[in-house]
Amino acid sequence: MDLGIRGRRAIVCASSRGLGRACAESLAREGVHVTLNGRDGATLEEAAASVRAAHAVEVDSVQGDVGEESTREALLAACPEPDILVNNNGGPPPGRFQDWDRDTWVEALDANMLAPILMIRAVLDGMVARRFGRIVNITSAMVKTPLAPMGLSTGARTGLTSVSKALSRQVAHANVTFNNLLPERFDTARQRGMAEMRAKLGGVSLTQAYDEMKASIAAGRLGRPEELGDACAYLCSAQAGFISGQNLQLDGGSYAGLT
Repeated sequence: MDLGIRGRRAIVCASSRGLGRACAESLAREGVHVTLNGRDGATLEEAAASVRAAHAVEVDSVQGDVGEESTREALLAACPEPDILVNNNGGPPPGRFQDWDRDTWVEALDANMLAPILMIRAVLDGMVARRFGRIVNITSAMVKTPLAPMGLSTGARTGLTSVSKALSRQVAHANVTFNNLLPERFDTARQRGMAEMRAKLGGVSLTQAYDEMKASIAAGRLGRPEELGDACAYLCSAQAGFISGQNLQLDGGSYAGLT
């Protein structure tokens, strides 16, 4: 299927690796010019070179933490009129509610709610004026199935979800959509860190920790990043203009609820 977005331009935040990179790869395969972002310069340049070599598109890169204003300004300078914005950032670590002070909460909100909201604010009017826009937020399954150890993540990302839903109703008339991807247990570096933590705290091997994770997923396996990347590309497509304000769960069929 031709997704009808060849020649469009996208900013993909936190895209030097993991799920963000998978989104950039899928968009680039569809002919979208991409601006990548990441904290580590070497990792970012490797990702940019790889995407550039594999796809006949323009690839820019902006090093820095998207949670910082200077990085957001640099992204918008590199791609001042994006047709597509993919919001993504590393999530806060799990922990204990009693250990999280005000500064910890503010840091989580800055990274996973306020940073994407400020990116949306910067690009939304232009998308409306051009009568095309696709905004995809990579959030977390924890938005719909909160767990106490992931409270920082679910708190910040639920706030982003709520704001995006409200905005989606205001701009749908202009062919601008908002949607959220809610991943659960994808085979990424972050998931490996979770497995290593489980192995250390539980006194089990890394293999056993991974097996436990797989067993918690109805599909019996971890998700592949490219599966999320392709879902993102579809939500950014011309064909997806009638889909907005939705939360798409990518969890191997694990969620037990209806909505």
